[in-house]
Parts: sequence; structure tokens; C-alpha cells
Amino acid sequence: MKNFLSYLFVTVKGICMGAADVIPGVSGGTIAFMTGIYEELVGSINSINTTAVKLLFTGKFRQFWRHINGNFLLSLVLGILVSILSLAKLMQYLLDYQPVQTWAFFFGLIVASSIFILKGVKAWKAKDFLMLVFGIVLGVTVCTLSPTETPDGLWFILICGAVAICAMILPGISGSFILLVLGKYKYMMSVLADIVSGKGDLMDFATVAVFVIGALAGIIAFSKFLHWLLQHYHRETLLVMAGFIIGSLVKVWPWSDMQTVILSQYPQLRPADGMLSPEIIAEYSGLVDYHVAGAVIFALVGFLLVVGIEVASSMITKKSGR
Repeated sequence: MKNFLSYLFVTVKGICMGAADVIPGVSGGTIAFMTGIYEELVGSINSINTTAVKLLFTGKFRQFWRHINGNFLLSLVLGILVSILSLAKLMQYLLDYQPVQTWAFFFGLIVASSIFILKGVKAWKAKDFLMLVFGIVLGVTVCTLSPTETPDGLWFILICGAVAICAMILPGISGSFILLVLGKYKYMMSVLADIVSGKGDLMDFATVAVFVIGALAGIIAFSKFLHWLLQHYHRETLLVMAGFIIGSLVKVWPWSDMQTVILSQYPQLRPADGMLSPEIIAEYSGLVDYHVAGAVIFALVGFLLVVGIEVASSMITKKSGR
């Protein structure tokens, strides 16, 4: 009974992580750190190695399960999946019908996340500013040079899964934020929403399966590298990450995608191919409600949410003596 309850609590923590990872700017890794399971999570992921593979393929399933801390990982993943699937439809609705407020909320989240990452850097040197600027330039470049629509092919979904999962386990950077930069956040939320509502087709299930395969491959291949990078170049890594996040704010500016804003208020304009002509966008850009006041409020709510999470994390850390 004691073990069941302990793993039930792990599932609840997984639900919290999943909720965080659905929102760009809030890191599931931060939630894992706050709830005291971060070290066990990283250790369990790192235990998926050649020894684990040998145990699995020699039929020693019980030893394999113990080696990878299977009960812990299964409980955590179950909670994450429950949370992501239950929130996907809500996020899809908000992105379609309340885009300005939703992106403003994300904007506030990401601004606060970058501030707290930089807060941990003490005694700034010239090299530190260069690393930060490099990250900002990289973020702006990736977001402005990448096409508005990235490929929907399964090969690209595989890459997205591999990259996003690596960000998910890092405190301070969100996996969904990486999907946002790669242009696949709204697409994946739409696919998951269709599956949850029973409208999903074979392609939707294939997309999720390929994403999961990419995530598994990415977390096994890159977790050790990320762990090594943070151990040996912790300061530099944090600075580049913070700079990248700051530079990528151009991607979540609430009015950067006027087509979505226009269609949320004039859905009758939606053409068969889903793309408005530049002439219609120019015409209706002066007619839509920009919801500036709402955007400011939701940006502040997002900002304060991260502040609250970070304050709670600091209090928990002090109490545990870490």
C-alpha cells in the first residue's frame, strides 16, 4: 500500500509536469525540481544504457525494470500523458479563438523564465555578455529565418520529438517552447485535440507515434550529453539558453500572426486552404480588435505565474536544505 501511494504521488507530480510542458515558457523540469523528483528523473533516464538493453534482449525483464527504475518512470509518464491529453483541446480552442490573449500569456511566461535564468548568473564578465548576445542572435535568427509553415512530414515530426524532449527535462526551458520555435506547437495540439475528441484519423495516430519515437530516441541519445554540458559548461549553457529564449520572443509576440487574429474575429473569411491573401490581411488588420488591455493583463498573469513557481521552488529548496 505504501509503494502504491508513493507511485500515485509520482503520477500526480507527472500531471503537474505535463501541464507545465503544454505551456511554452513553463518547464516540466522546473516542476520536477520543485517536487523533489528531478535527480531521480535524470538518474532513471541515464540508466537506459547498454546494460539495460542487454537485460531486455536476454529476457531478464524483471532486472531490466529494476535497472531503469521502471515503476517510477511508468507512474511519471502516465501522469504526463493524462495531463497533456486533457489540456490539448483547451489549448487548441484558445489558440484559434483567443490568440492575442493566449500568446500574450505565453509572452509573459517566457519573459519571466529568461529573467530567472539570468538571475542565477553572478559576477558577470565580458565573456558572459558575449554568450548571452550569441544566444539572442541565435534565437532571433532561428525564429525570423525559419519559414512560417514548417513541414508536416513524419521525418520532421521525428526531429521535433527528439529536440523537444531534451528541453523538457531541463529546468528553465520548455519542450513546448521548442515546438513553438519549430512551428509545430499548434499543429501537435491540433492532432492531440482531434484524437481526444474521437476525430483523429490514422495519420494523427501515426504523427503521435512518430513524435513519441523521436522523443524516446532524443532523450536516450542526448540526456547524457546535456548532463555533461551542464556539468562542465553550466554557466555558458545557461547564458546561451537565456539568450535564445529572449531572442525567440519575436515568435510569440501576440500580433506577429495577424492571419490568426483576423480569423478568430472573422471566421467567415477562412478560405479552403486556410491561408488568407496579403490583400485581405492588409484590409482587415485595421478592422480587428487588438485587445491591447487584455494582452497586457494576460502577459502579467503569465509573468506572475512563473514568479510564483520560482518562489515556491526556492522555498522548497531551502526547507530541504539543498
